Amino acid sequence: MARVLMVMGTGSDVGKSLIVAGLCRAFANRGLSVAPFKPQNMSNNAAVTTDGGEIGRAQALQALAARKASVTAMNPVLLKPEKDTGSQVVVRGKRVGSMSARTYFAERSRFMPDVVDAFAELAADVDLVIVEGAGSASEVNLREDDLANFGFAQAVDAPVLLVGDIHRGGVIASIVGTFAVLEKSDADLIVGTLINKFFGDSSLFDAGREIIEGRTGRPCFGVVPHFDKANRLPAEDVLALEADNASSGDMVIAVPRFARIANFDDLDPLKREPGVKLVIVQPGEALPRDAKLVILPGSKATRADLDFLRLQGWDIDLAAHIRAGGHVLGICGGYQMLGQSVADPEGIEGRPGETVGLGHLDVTTRLEGQKQLRLERAVDAVAGLALSGYHMHMGVTTGGDTRRPFAMVDGAPEGARAGNGRVMGTYLHGLFAADDFRRDFLARLGIATDPLLDFDADIDATLDALGAHLEAHLDLDAILALAREPGA
Repeated sequence: MARVLMVMGTGSDVGKSLIVAGLCRAFANRGLSVAPFKPQNMSNNAAVTTDGGEIGRAQALQALAARKASVTAMNPVLLKPEKDTGSQVVVRGKRVGSMSARTYFAERSRFMPDVVDAFAELAADVDLVIVEGAGSASEVNLREDDLANFGFAQAVDAPVLLVGDIHRGGVIASIVGTFAVLEKSDADLIVGTLINKFFGDSSLFDAGREIIEGRTGRPCFGVVPHFDKANRLPAEDVLALEADNASSGDMVIAVPRFARIANFDDLDPLKREPGVKLVIVQPGEALPRDAKLVILPGSKATRADLDFLRLQGWDIDLAAHIRAGGHVLGICGGYQMLGQSVADPEGIEGRPGETVGLGHLDVTTRLEGQKQLRLERAVDAVAGLALSGYHMHMGVTTGGDTRRPFAMVDGAPEGARAGNGRVMGTYLHGLFAADDFRRDFLARLGIATDPLLDFDADIDATLDALGAHLEAHLDLDAILALAREPGA
């Protein structure tokens, strides 16, 4: 049986996902067989697993860090927000329905057996399972029937490492205050703390470490400086789209930020190209008139985001962009929006009905049946270059423009192109990670590319750098010694 160590945070966005990824790579580099695990996650940025389900994008990245194939057991409960008060519920990689927040909290205890079984499945085959908590460890108002933090930790008797973010301020109070509000049985599971996202001379926090250790009675295992290559790794939280754009090229690729945007890591490879200036267009802003390409990204609720798009006036901007000779690519939900209509007769994404599309592709979409979740290998239909990616959508898109496919998958047409060749749609997520295809696609738009960029290799090198970063700044021997067999 594997040993287990759980990483919780004093709040959301303190860097738990990155710490877990770094620990996975550091311990994998030491020769250990490691697996990541997150009992419950909430994110619309998801990944398709090798066993045909879906998990949070962060767990897929952590699996890559651990040099393991991603499987549904790594994130047994995934909540994908569909509206402000409810989410699609995915259990062991499959959609089981949609629930309001109130209903989910009332019924979530029934998912604990799935969580524990998934953990046991992982633990049977590795040396170490590193578990990531969710949100804040101190949400004692949500403690009853908890799956994500101490509810799970108690179920398997997992030792907990508590992470605080010094960059947001008040880190001493957040760590000490977490101990103050927890029940003693939960606090007793915390075996140590660490400080994340430090800027400057970390020795200036030596007195702070002593205070934390004195107030909590737990060792502080180190201060982790800000990892400046973090923006090279896929982000899970939509808050990442509010940051300044990382790319600074001359040619604008504009992406409207939908209210329910999903799988936005599709854009990451574009940021790395020297000729690309990727602009995330925030609500209330106009699509830039100098955009060479507009990408309509994935959406968790296509019809609702179509309404949202029109509310921002982006439909008018997009029509003007096309009239001026601009190019458009719709990915998944964005592809569906570009058609004539999106019908949801069964109410899969909300109220049953049909929404008029943007009308730039001669296709129609009907949402129905099981979600399509599969890894794909394809070739693009223009240059015949290899693509790899994944399908993650519900429904079927048909129509005249599908006779001009975007790609071919196992000899079958996929996606669509308008007769003018400038409006395109595809269900393939992750397509821009294919280096030769990405370079060719951008070159046809007159956008400069880096002929030496190997996107996947760069991600792997960044994970190596992250693992080395934690090795340099934390006492990983002492942290590893904290891990123990579940229930021991």
